[in-house]
Amino acid sequence: MQINHEHPVLGQMKLYDHEQVVFCNDNATGLKAIIAVHNTVLGPALGGTRMWNYSNELEALNDVLRLSRGMTYKSSVAGINLGGGKAVIIGDAKKIKNEALLRRFGKFINSLGGKYITAEDVSMNSRDMEIINMETKYVSGIPEAMGGSGDPSPFTAYGVYVAMKASANEKYGSDSLKGKKILVQGLGNVGGHLVEHLSKEGAELFLYDINQERVKELVSKFKATAADPATMFDLDIDIYSPCALGATVNDYTLEKLKCQIICGAANNQLEDEVKHGETVMKKGILYAPDYVVNSGGIINVYYELDKYNRDRALNHTEKIYETTRNIFQVSKSENIPTYLAANHLAEKRIQAIAGVKVKF
Repeated sequence: MQINHEHPVLGQMKLYDHEQVVFCNDNATGLKAIIAVHNTVLGPALGGTRMWNYSNELEALNDVLRLSRGMTYKSSVAGINLGGGKAVIIGDAKKIKNEALLRRFGKFINSLGGKYITAEDVSMNSRDMEIINMETKYVSGIPEAMGGSGDPSPFTAYGVYVAMKASANEKYGSDSLKGKKILVQGLGNVGGHLVEHLSKEGAELFLYDINQERVKELVSKFKATAADPATMFDLDIDIYSPCALGATVNDYTLEKLKCQIICGAANNQLEDEVKHGETVMKKGILYAPDYVVNSGGIINVYYELDKYNRDRALNHTEKIYETTRNIFQVSKSENIPTYLAANHLAEKRIQAIAGVKVKF
């Protein structure tokens, strides 16, 4: 996203047509947070809260605006009745996260009256959602013991897995991943579950995470190969699966990547959506749009909002396979990058429902 230095807040909101941005400050707890509501045409804006030690407030604003827009498109393409929102809490979770801070944050969420519903994201877990839930009912991803769906990461990982199979079917004519060389970058909850799915199918796995103990654990458990961060983008692989933070598909990596498919769980994988979306297409790399691929988590929490049923959530998550294939078909027929094909499908649904809602 290009920074508008003259109007750093309203200019950024205008760029992607955000409805509302709320800045939250509490001196007593040290809370500094931003809640971004992108679009509520389809329903309340649902999106996780990320706690991250941003280098400055503009970086945090940039992140929350990009992420909230992505949630609008994610829910639209997934066919669920939710809008897009996101929140970021600025700071090191290991140092500042505590009950008082989370409850104060919950009060800010509650002040929006249901326009924004939060969930887990980076450095946040179901226990944190339970604490936030003490101050507001507008929380999803709460523990199963409290009537929620618990950790959504298995659903996110399963969605990535079926999207990867759809990508393989498009590229190779078969959705089998057996023998495919796959680099998984990021081995958190989602990456770990994904590795398990891929290992069971017989893929040849290369694993990387900044947590080397986690790498050793999964390499040993799944008979995989540890990837060296200095050379992992030089590997001769079939599929690159980014499952950590975004922007890893950029000028530097695209000069090196030898893969034929990019399909992973990370948000905002393309550092510059337009530039790098076109580059991957020109290089013949099939890019499965991230917000389509990783929508299993939000599908799961969506079903939590009305008498949670795990089977319904899983069946809906399986539809990511067909959605991904549909996007590839639109991309080919219109000769446009896959990210743009996904955007068009998302926008088309939002515009159609907006038209329905203004009619009586």
